[in-house]
Amino acid sequence: MDWGPSLPDSLVLEIFLHLPHDAVLRAGLTCRQWQAVSRDEFLWRELFYSYYRIPRSVPRHPSAVSWYREFKRLYDCIPCVEVQTLREHSDQVLHLAFSHRGHRFSSCSKDCTVKLWDTERQDGNISLVHSSSMRQFNWGYTQFSQFNPDDTLLLVSGVYLGPHHSSSGEIAVISLENYTLLSRVRNKPYDVFGCWLNETHLISGNLHWIGNMTSCSVLWLNKAFQDIESENVNVVKRLFKIQNINASTIRTVMVAHCRRHDNPDLLLDYEAQSQARRQKAEQDNQHHPLLFDLGASGSEEEEEAESEEQCGTDGRSHGFSSARIPQPTISGLDHVIHSRKHVGARELQIETQVAQMMGRAYTKAPDSNLIDPSEPGEGEDKTYLLFTTGSLTYSPHQIGIKRIKPDQMTTSGPVLGEERSSEEFFDSLDHVIDIHGHIIGMGLSPDHRYLYVNSRAWPKGCVISDPMSPPPIAEEIDMHVIDLKSLREERRSLRAHRAFTPNDECFFIFLDVSRDFVASGAEDKHGYIWDRHYNICLARLAHDDVVNSVAFSPADQELLLSASDDSTIKVWRSPRMVRLSQASPRQLRPRSLLPSWLLRHKNSTFSGSVNGKAVSEGWKKPSEGK
Repeated sequence: MDWGPSLPDSLVLEIFLHLPHDAVLRAGLTCRQWQAVSRDEFLWRELFYSYYRIPRSVPRHPSAVSWYREFKRLYDCIPCVEVQTLREHSDQVLHLAFSHRGHRFSSCSKDCTVKLWDTERQDGNISLVHSSSMRQFNWGYTQFSQFNPDDTLLLVSGVYLGPHHSSSGEIAVISLENYTLLSRVRNKPYDVFGCWLNETHLISGNLHWIGNMTSCSVLWLNKAFQDIESENVNVVKRLFKIQNINASTIRTVMVAHCRRHDNPDLLLDYEAQSQARRQKAEQDNQHHPLLFDLGASGSEEEEEAESEEQCGTDGRSHGFSSARIPQPTISGLDHVIHSRKHVGARELQIETQVAQMMGRAYTKAPDSNLIDPSEPGEGEDKTYLLFTTGSLTYSPHQIGIKRIKPDQMTTSGPVLGEERSSEEFFDSLDHVIDIHGHIIGMGLSPDHRYLYVNSRAWPKGCVISDPMSPPPIAEEIDMHVIDLKSLREERRSLRAHRAFTPNDECFFIFLDVSRDFVASGAEDKHGYIWDRHYNICLARLAHDDVVNSVAFSPADQELLLSASDDSTIKVWRSPRMVRLSQASPRQLRPRSLLPSWLLRHKNSTFSGSVNGKAVSEGWKKPSEGK
């Protein structure tokens, strides 16, 4: 049958440029000519930038092979489909942590338990394998946990309610072989949390007040367990002793290993990306033959072996911070509050000035060689201790960085810092980055190249005259990105999530980073996911209350967990993984990828939205949760 002359490709392309992506895909099923035009790279570049609302100055992801596949990666590979809700906790769930293999994760809660979960069941569901209550050790609740590098031990941090209602923390180490308690370490203040330095040693904190507004934070290296022969071996050693002024203290310690700084998973500097691509192209031209993609249709697994996700943003009204169980006074500030009742403002101001003078006179000078950005190939063994601190007020508003030298990686050697001269009471910070706001969360990228920081900004140009009266903080949460190689902040802060509690009631909101994505909780009853390269918010994950923590599986970034004050843990998977789990082996290898992609909604029972827009038939997006 003669259909008459066909439209020129240029006219078909012009028509397609005015259609939504799902209509383009359906039109491509009409004939071979339209199918060829529907896969045009220029077309999908235009669709990509317009649909995701990305500035055209932002280049394509360095590992992307085509605009078509990159559109699909952000649309189909994000963990935004709720597949399971875990309700075993009886109170607010505060923190989640995956093992390095991704086969287990732990959860901490106001019900004072730490629970361990299995992610490798044959049916794909997650199941509880162990639960330990810490109430027998007089803990108030568990707040943080972390697996050691070889996944044999679990560090659990909690609030220990000691005599006279003092609020300090404690760290417990649990064996993952038989779930026995191996050791307990005092941790003060409780929001130091603690962290692993290596397989057998962990870092804890202590706080000593040496004035009304002046204190000293001591960071300790502890052996996780005591061997039979350790009667003659140190099990604890002081790492650093740091002076605090204006009621500030060190909190939220974490360790960054710089072994992969010269070979990161993803460079966030666009110019550096271009330079790396040029260098790689030169190397490929010198050493490898040219390879051509002939456009052969492969299996769904091959076609979709890229990354993650896509959705919209929203807000909500105030009012659920009051539902949280009251926490102890922030970092033991009861000492400062008590002092202010008996000491005048002038005396406190003089104390701060004297403390600063003593600090300059009795602090060990920093070694600039330890922190200077290294040349490529140098400094592969650098290890940084990162923590929040401050200098103007008790609210944590600075990131402190201190290098841990190789001889400090073990408890052997001097115990209490005998190597220091008697004139050097304190250690100096190697580097400080001011965030100009209240820091409420930190997380490292998997390659430890970038540090992501949740903060609530202070008003621009504000002046702090009273350390105990910090400026008001914004409801919007800004996520800052710090390059730990250059030690500079990337001008790529992310925003979408919100918080409502005031300065003195602020609590930690944990975030997590995968190869391509970063996720965070929020007080607006949602978790959020962003693409790290494009700097766009992709998905909102609904809960019934504050979302305290999120965690990507290190084995599969298309699996995400979120924990909430609604006492639940939700399990989220990508639409692609949901579809594959529901498909039979026969359906996994369609003859043509395009029809299977377009018609997948026939097997889906979900409906959802992308970038706040309703999803039409043809490219149906599973729901992000009720």
